[in-house]
Amino acid sequence: MRKSIHLLAALVAAAVTFSPTLARAAGDDKPADKTAEKPAEKPAQDVTTPGTLDAGGQHILYNAVAGTITVGATDADDAQLGPDGKPLPDTDLAATVTAAKDATQAPAQARMFYVAYFKRDANLEQRPITFLYNGGPGSSTVWLHMGSLGPKHVVTESDVHLPGAPYKLTDNANSLLDVSDLVFIDMPGTGFGRLTGKDKEKAFWGIDEDGHAFARFIARFLSKYNRWNSPKYIFGESYGTTRSSVLSNMLENEKDIDLNGVILLSQIFNFTTDIDAAHSNPGIDLTYELALPTYAATARYHHKLPQDHTDLDSFLKEVEEFAMSDYAHALAKGTDLSLSDKQAIAAKLHEYTGLPVDYLVKGDLRISGGQFEKSLQDDTGDTTGRLDTRFTGPSIDPLSEQADYDPQSSAISSAYVSLFNQYVRQTLKYGEGQTYLPEADFGGGFPWDLKHNGNPLNLNVSQDLAAAMTMNPKLKVMVNGGYYDLATPFYAAMYEDKHLPIPAKLAGNIEYDWYESGHMVYVKDECLKQLHDRVAAFIKSTEAGNQ
Repeated sequence: MRKSIHLLAALVAAAVTFSPTLARAAGDDKPADKTAEKPAEKPAQDVTTPGTLDAGGQHILYNAVAGTITVGATDADDAQLGPDGKPLPDTDLAATVTAAKDATQAPAQARMFYVAYFKRDANLEQRPITFLYNGGPGSSTVWLHMGSLGPKHVVTESDVHLPGAPYKLTDNANSLLDVSDLVFIDMPGTGFGRLTGKDKEKAFWGIDEDGHAFARFIARFLSKYNRWNSPKYIFGESYGTTRSSVLSNMLENEKDIDLNGVILLSQIFNFTTDIDAAHSNPGIDLTYELALPTYAATARYHHKLPQDHTDLDSFLKEVEEFAMSDYAHALAKGTDLSLSDKQAIAAKLHEYTGLPVDYLVKGDLRISGGQFEKSLQDDTGDTTGRLDTRFTGPSIDPLSEQADYDPQSSAISSAYVSLFNQYVRQTLKYGEGQTYLPEADFGGGFPWDLKHNGNPLNLNVSQDLAAAMTMNPKLKVMVNGGYYDLATPFYAAMYEDKHLPIPAKLAGNIEYDWYESGHMVYVKDECLKQLHDRVAAFIKSTEAGNQ
């Protein structure tokens, strides 16, 4: 998870400062490592194990299936793959593979790892099925799998660094298995999945390439388990929401698959307004305006405000109004803003952020996410979290301008990775002798193709979800976010969705749910229960014909 945090920041920076160097890093060259020269691990057979769980007031009997599904790098190649992932006999793909000198010259393929949970004794044709995945880009889905709505849950304290192992894994009373079957999918090149073939990284590591891989995976999964007529949902977190926007459009346009719902957690569609890369994108002041409510919530949480605000919701409404009015107007003036007006806005920002007025003036009223994280608790030598600003950790360099690391990621990552590796081998009986990759091995570079629909400069996928919603006006969207998330601020998500290019009558198809937690809202038990209850209600209201 630590790596995926920085990958998202790198993607943002690349999006707003695009250059030939970054273009090469984005996919025109291979990664620095030589994974193509390593012998590929042979895929293990799918393994099914039984389980029981008490969740949602039910005693649930379920089967867990751990395995892989292989997808091709193009629709044509994918159509010529059999259920076992090998080319069908007497196809062009089979001939091409046979003619290849070795496996590294064969057409690229991705073997994608998944764990599916099916409720036993259920009418599977009519039972909802939800596909879940994390983001990065470059992350496996260990975080959602072990922390959110699966049958197991990593026990974490609310906002402190966990002690070392042994960590605690419990049954998840807030699993979504009471209303939906679940499929946790690792992106190509992570988990127990592997990439093979010629130019394999270029074939799958990119905005559109990744979206196509997931679309092919879902279509293959529906065939393998005879779930084509089930109500279908996709659930993405962080960059997974970016993927969900792209994927929803691909499923609708290319696979003729109507989704019942799209569930977004910690959303980011428009990377040009991300607070992490704010200083790399001068003139785009909307970035600072959309992050201000999260700054305010965070300062309130850490008792850094000059006045108490007992009602968080009403306080944030006040901050949002200021952000989009007086603050926006002041920033829009640029160098025409008078010193006295700048001082007045800085004084107001001090009331909402707790940052010193002089610091705000010196920063030209524009404070990036990293600067806020470093400066908010600088008086105690502490750095504030990024993924979850409730977390705090000692500053590495007291003189640095920005945060040097994320205390929240450092606090819980070991527990998630350790417990998953134990759980998948001991309980799911999968992975013996194999290495689980929590993150893709990018080889020290950033080989992610930033072009979307051929456009390398405007990294904004809002149009994709808008297209899916317009072509399928029954499609419902659920937006979830944490008040204490500075990686993908909740107010930025709301702004993006309220500016989707959709007919006004479809705006009611989107619902918004906010939590007093961070990027991973589920690390707080109270918020995990809220997430379950709200998502369960969303599925129940949309599974029967999107009524």
